[in-house]
Amino acid sequence: MNNRRKAPGRARFIAGAAAFAIVIVAALAAIFFYRRGGSLVLTNARSGEELARYAVPEGGTFSIGFIHSVNQSPVTDYYEIREGRIFVTKTVYYGFGAGVQTELGENETLSYGEDGSMIISGIDKEIPDLLYIVGTVSDHILRIENGAEISLRDLCGRNTLVRFTYE
Repeated sequence: MNNRRKAPGRARFIAGAAAFAIVIVAALAAIFFYRRGGSLVLTNARSGEELARYAVPEGGTFSIGFIHSVNQSPVTDYYEIREGRIFVTKTVYYGFGAGVQTELGENETLSYGEDGSMIISGIDKEIPDLLYIVGTVSDHILRIENGAEISLRDLCGRNTLVRFTYE
């Protein structure tokens, strides 16, 4: 009889331990998936208002393309999310002008595309405060690696100072 009395207590202990293990596994899975996926958040840098939020996983990429205001040719800056931070990795442009990179940094390379573009790659620089002013003459286009293309002019309005962060 003593064995029968111990069995319900032992069963409760095993059930409790199993429930605890399930909770721990679920918590670790949530942390794992949360850390792997995050959001690219666009805010109005002047007002602090959140404008949009897009799912971009850790290691994911996005780009911002626009027409250069001085030389009137396309420029596209490419970014990657690493360790929850934004890094610029490459710039593609078609002509020189104010603010366009003219010298290569360490580990950077210049190559030319078939379309005549100049491609600076290997930049690998963290951008802790990524800001763009949405064009008044031409638009800025956000492209996310999942294929989404977002007109910043339509989303934010002309001349809006947009801050990009990763959460």
